[in-house]
Amino acid sequence: MTALQRTWADRGGRGGLLVLAFLVLLALLGPLALPDPRAQPDLATGTLRPPTAAHLLGTDHLSRDVLSRVVTGARVSLSVAVGAVLLAVTLGAGVGVVAGYAGGWVDAALMRTVDAALAVPRIFLLLLVTATMERIPLGALVLLLGVTGWFGTSRLVRSEVLRLRALDFVRGAEALGAGPGRIVRQHLLPNVLRPLTVATTLAVGDVILLEAGLSFLGLGVQPPMPSWGGMIYEARPYLVDAPWTSLAPGVAIVLAVLAVNLVGEALAADRGGLPA
Repeated sequence: MTALQRTWADRGGRGGLLVLAFLVLLALLGPLALPDPRAQPDLATGTLRPPTAAHLLGTDHLSRDVLSRVVTGARVSLSVAVGAVLLAVTLGAGVGVVAGYAGGWVDAALMRTVDAALAVPRIFLLLLVTATMERIPLGALVLLLGVTGWFGTSRLVRSEVLRLRALDFVRGAEALGAGPGRIVRQHLLPNVLRPLTVATTLAVGDVILLEAGLSFLGLGVQPPMPSWGGMIYEARPYLVDAPWTSLAPGVAIVLAVLAVNLVGEALAADRGGLPA
């Protein structure tokens, strides 16, 4: 069975996949049918209107359609999360494979570097860098989230590589003269992919929350580009008078993170949990 089939067989995983598919389709197709999320059509009388047939999730303090902004925010938040996690996984897997297979001083040097990086809270690094930049581009935000998120992945991959190196099929390949490149490509990486997939899935939820938190603080995705965290930040003064302006992006964040975690837990349960 493939990872998708195994996840679909789990009730929680199936629910997570359905929610994720809905959010992705909404992010891809929604902007085609919805108004411009930056448009301010009626600043005189159209601000903070409750949900109606014309505006299913109401309007915000600038008369912008909340549904349109939530849908566009889904495209932004999910793209940032997926891009950052793919970068982090690539870096972490590369470092982990090199450290685990090379061993010796290479392993010691790489792991001590990882230990030092893990000793500094990730959110502190993110706040430190973003606070020094007047306006952070979206690509730079993805890069920043990616290069600060690979440390745990490298430790996971290294532990798996160390375990696999002691198995007979790897020792046999080495005895037959297979080079390091071939052993990594044909024997180590395919067997590391499964736990790596679990870690990748769970990391997406973490990055969604991180991006939302940074945007809420005004350090992430910058206006007028909508993001879920930024929408909640802008809606702070209207929590009582217009709760829909903050409730909609808040529910979107909860659904996205919950769905990703359900898929990750389904994958982890299928393989008997993550390695120590």
